[in-house]
Amino acid sequence: MNKRQALIAAALAGVCAATATTAAANATGDKEKCYGVAKAGANDCGAADGSHSCSGQAKTDNAPAEWKFVAKGTCEKMGGKTKPPAK
Repeated sequence: MNKRQALIAAALAGVCAATATTAAANATGDKEKCYGVAKAGANDCGAADGSHSCSGQAKTDNAPAEWKFVAKGTCEKMGGKTKPPAK
């Protein structure tokens, strides 16, 4: 890995960490994780299956491993699940 790639990787890691912190802050209170409802590029954080670790990286709509924060009690009404899919 050259210096440029290392710098890019470090910058992306910082962005992902900041996003994860913000997402965790949003989880408190009246929100819950809802799996299977995120649109492509609109997930809130890393995939449950470990395929990526940052928000905005969902490749397809409504992928079972992708999640978004939603108001408590609304996930299943939207067609999602509050537990991650089995590995």
